[in-house]
Formats: sequence, C-alpha cells, structure tokens
Amino acid sequence: MSERNFQFRQRLNEVHRSDRRDPETLPAQGEVAVGGGWRICIPADAPEYLIGVAQDLQDYFLKSMDLPLLLAKGDEDAARCIRLTTKDLSPKLAEGLTKPRGYRLIVEPERITVCGFDERGVGQGCYYIEDLMNLREGPFLQEQDTLREPIFSPRMIHSGWGIDQFPDQHLNAIAHAGMDAILVFVKGPDMTTTGYLDLNNLVDRAAHFGVDVYLYSYLKSRRHPDDPDAEAYYESTYGALMRACPGAKGIVFVGESCEFPSKDQNTTGRLRGEPSPDGKPDNRRSPGWWPCYDYPEWLNMVKGILRKHNPDLDVVFWTYNWGWAPEENRVALIHSLPTDISLQATFEMFENIEKNGIVTRCVDYTASFEGPGVYFRSEAEAAHERGIPLYTMSNTGGLSWDIGVIPYEPIPFQWERRYRALLNAHENWGLVGLMESHHYGWWPSVVNEMAKWAYWSPSALPEEMAPKLAERDFGPEGAPLAVEAWRAWSEAIRDYVPTNEDQYGPFRVGPAYPLVLHEDVEFPSAPYAHFGARILKTMYGSHRIEDVPAEIELLERMRDRWQEGVALLEQAIERAPERKRPEAERMLGLGRFIRNCVQTTINTKRWLLLKKRLEAEPEQADAILDEMVALAEAEIASAEATIPLVEADSRLGWEPSMEYMCDREHLEWKIAQVRRVIEEEIPALRGG
Repeated sequence: MSERNFQFRQRLNEVHRSDRRDPETLPAQGEVAVGGGWRICIPADAPEYLIGVAQDLQDYFLKSMDLPLLLAKGDEDAARCIRLTTKDLSPKLAEGLTKPRGYRLIVEPERITVCGFDERGVGQGCYYIEDLMNLREGPFLQEQDTLREPIFSPRMIHSGWGIDQFPDQHLNAIAHAGMDAILVFVKGPDMTTTGYLDLNNLVDRAAHFGVDVYLYSYLKSRRHPDDPDAEAYYESTYGALMRACPGAKGIVFVGESCEFPSKDQNTTGRLRGEPSPDGKPDNRRSPGWWPCYDYPEWLNMVKGILRKHNPDLDVVFWTYNWGWAPEENRVALIHSLPTDISLQATFEMFENIEKNGIVTRCVDYTASFEGPGVYFRSEAEAAHERGIPLYTMSNTGGLSWDIGVIPYEPIPFQWERRYRALLNAHENWGLVGLMESHHYGWWPSVVNEMAKWAYWSPSALPEEMAPKLAERDFGPEGAPLAVEAWRAWSEAIRDYVPTNEDQYGPFRVGPAYPLVLHEDVEFPSAPYAHFGARILKTMYGSHRIEDVPAEIELLERMRDRWQEGVALLEQAIERAPERKRPEAERMLGLGRFIRNCVQTTINTKRWLLLKKRLEAEPEQADAILDEMVALAEAEIASAEATIPLVEADSRLGWEPSMEYMCDREHLEWKIAQVRRVIEEEIPALRGG
C-alpha cells in the first residue's frame, strides 16, 4: 500500500513497536521471565521524571510484550517487582557508578533492580531492559549484575520529524536511542527557522524525557567587541535570548552563522553578502570562513553576557568553516581561546583521499571516509593540550550528506570504523561530546541502535551486534543474509565520491535530479522549506572534468556492490518470518532507492561528458545526440522505477530542511523535463 506524504510521521511517533514479542519464545536456563503479577515499583515520593520513566516502561510491556503490569509506589521489597531507584536513595546499590546517566541492572529470580547514578540513569537502565527484551523477543532477562555508563555526553541530535519540531513521541524516541540533547536553530527569543516556537515549553518537555536543549545560533553579530556599543548590542540579542530561555543547556556557534565584523586582515571585515564601502571587488573571505585572531575577543564578550543569565551554559565553538585554512592559523586560534568553552571540530571533513587514481576531498559530511581527518586531529591535539572539552560532528545518528533524501545509511560496518575512530579519539584526546546529525535530522534505525551499543561502557561494536539485531529483524534463517547485505553496502560506500557538485547535485535529490542541456531549470520546492532548492544546483558541472571518467568507474563499482547487497537482502526477506517482513521490506526499499540515486549520479556525469563532446566534436553531433537520447531514456526509466519506492515509504525523497524533493510529484516533474529535452531541445540541435 502506498503512503501519502508525511505519513512516515505516524511510524516515527511509535516509540514502542507492537511486533516485538515472539509468542513461541520461552525462557531459557538462567533467564528470569517477567509475567503476570509482576509490578513496577517506584519510591513513595518519586519525582515526576521517575514516574514518567515507570509509565514508559509499563507502556513498553503492554505494547511490545503484550504484558500488562501495575505501577506501585513504595512497595520496593515485594517479590516479582521491577524496582527503580537512584544513587541518592540507594547509595550501596550505586557503588561503582561514577557518571551521570549511568546505571546498575541487577536481575534476580524474583526481582529486577535498576539503580541509576541519577534519575536519567534510571531511564537509560529501563531502556536497556527494553533493548535486551527486544533482542530476546520476549520478556526474559538473563540473571546478571551489570554496571553501564555512557562514554559520550552530550550526544546532540536535530529533529528527524521536521526541522525544529519535537513532538513528545520524538523526544521519547531520542532518549531511548541514547542521545541526551537536541539542537534547535534560533534567530531570537522563541524564534526558529520555521517561525515562532515556545522554547521554554520545549525545554520542559525535553527534560521530561531526560533530554537537554542546545540552541544553534542563527543570530546576527553586527558589532566588533571593540565597538563602544558592542556590549549593549549583544545584550539586546544574545542576552535577550538567554533571558527568555534560561533553561537551555548550551549554545552552538559556527563561523557562517556567527561571523562578526572582524579586524583580521585576511578577511573582508564584513558579514557575508554585505557590499564593500568603496564598491570595489574584494576577493578575501568574510570572517565566518577564516580563523580570525579576534574571535576570542568576540567569544569572551558574548560568553560573559550569556552566562549572566545562565552561569552553567555550555558554549560550543565549532570550527567547521575554516578547516581548509592553514594549520598554523587554526591552531593559533585554539591556543588563544578561553578554556571554559567547548571546542567542536568536524571529524572527517577536508580530508584528501586517493581513489582510482584521483584525489577526492571530503568537502562536507560523508560516511565514505571513517576519519579522523588531519583537520580534526590537529585541532583535537591543540584542544587536549589546552584542556578545552572536545566535541565533534560525527553524523553517527546514521546519516550524512552523502545522499540528501534518505532516513539513514544502512552501512553498519562502515559506521563501525567511525565508532572505533571516535572511541580512539576519546582515549587519545579526550573527545567527550558528539553532534550526531545536522539539519537532515535523525531516524530510528538499526544503525543508531548499533551506535548506542558502541557508545556505552562496556562497549559492543557492530561485528558483535549486527548478527543479533539481524536475527531479531530477519529471523534466524534470514539473519546471515541480512548481515552479508549490510557488509556489501558497507564496502560499497567506500567508493562514494564526496564532491560539492554531487552533494549539491544528483546525490542531494536522487532520481528527481534533472538532465539539463543548455537552459537551466528551476527545481520545484515548498515555499515554507528552510532551504528547499536553494542548496541544489541543477546545471551540473565538475571542478575537474578530467576526473569524471574515474569518478564514474568508482560509482559503477559502488552501484554493482550495492546491488549485490540488494539481492542478498531480497533473499533474507524471503527467509524471514511473515510478521517481520513489513519493516524488512522498508529497508529493502531504502537499498533500492540508494542504488537508483547512484545510477542517477552516474548518468548525470555521463551526460556532462556527452555535452562536452558535443561542444568539441560538432561534426559528430548527430551520433552524440543519439547517445544522449538513449541515456535520457534510461534515466527516465530509472525515475519511473523509483516512484513505487517513494510511494511505499513516504520518508524516502524527503529531508527536513528541503522538504519533499524526490516524491512522486518531483519524479514526474523530472520525467517531463527530460522528455522536453528529448523531444524539443535535442531535435533543434540536429543537422538539416
């Protein structure tokens, strides 16, 4: 059955799935079975948060395990009880717990105890019970006494429901996934990229699920700290923001969003887009794209104003925009920064990697290179030397900018390489915080489940977890084939080419991307979209045309390996139990959609080469145009084959900041556009 646009939100709102229990599964030796007569016990004076955690666990047992349990206050010593407590209430039980959100899980024949380092630790302990029972497909737990603590905090995530939109169900799913913070773009008090938002209400609702709120600043900074009215100006902007929302956990500054009129001579000294006073061209970069020597002055002034209203505010300074700059300039800036902030550096960006005889550059976020890059490493070392808390943009919510309109990249073994590198950075440079997505959001998936297993101590990586999760989702017969499909996809992504032209072109919108001959076209997008088509270029080009044949070879290899994974997953689904097939089919649809995205990018590059040949070999025009018609027809067929995929899963073809860009409507627009090229533009170029 087809889904209407945005129907994916109904699935996104379901935190506890109803298909988790296998009614034929029985407890094994050494397992404790939760059954009728068991209760969830909380302290008599339990605070609201703990009551909410208990109610959530009760909901899980009812919906996912088909097991109604009563809640009880104060009856903590009763048999057949799941007892929820904290370090403050039960200090002896909490011995060995040292970190916020950590917990101890004790499973005994007649009692299960979750003791959290704090209240949020109780929540994470209950979610761990859910994870274990989901793997077991029944309300059974192995007898154990386990201490678990998070390795990273914060783990920040943008909304996958809609940009800056966080319904309670989505906040709850974020908490279940092990993240502890959300990111909201702010332009001023209660003002986001989508308009008015009651930020205090969001802070309160997020706290109910154990989640903090970080504000991602889009405020303009039009004063240099030396200006006589600078303090009053920033009090009227950042001060007003923090007065209006004192409960925010932190604020994120990134160059392009917080540039100010720097006096650094390497820059224009003006904000991007502002004209030169003398009207003459100025080829220097604006201050948001250079590690200006006076950023510490600006940061100290703004930080002081913010912390007048929130003394504990986490101020995050992200160096995304100048990772390309000389290392000496970047490191010099870090050595002059205040140490009471957090430094964030993107993990894989700006790395040059040789593939198939050409150098590819990680121009933006990509999972094709696990990292860390030289840029991150140099800044991590400098931050570690200074004692500045270190964060990174990691994308481990499961998605990067590799393909713009998908929910996640199903490449768990490539993500494992990223997890290992991040864990090493934690050991080597004290990496403590992660930003796990940007405006492309987050989607609950097997990938971020694996991230959760990797990011808690003791850690379990995908090599260990993939077979277990595959058996849960595909059954014992389908699981080995599903794991091999994931392995094929994890290898295929390593041939991806992360160029600006592709990430702002065919890979951004997939098979809806047009084939333009000479006249550029306007790509349709929603008027309410944060970005829409403004981050898409339809007149495709290449910064190095001589590299395109090698890029095509890489992507053909990626496509073929990806198709191997598709074929393996098809076999896995054939062997999966009937009740598991609907969700498994969605992963297969995602795999087919990604394959079609790769094919569109290959076809777009071939189209570019044919256009260049048409310019260089006018005497061969008719033969070249015949090739172009054949290529255009093949691309139309690919777009037509994509329509059933996006209709079956309304999340395909959508991205929070662009909205729908590859749904049926856009695919039909693309088909009509290419038809016009075939039937009108190409005939006009043929000889008499």
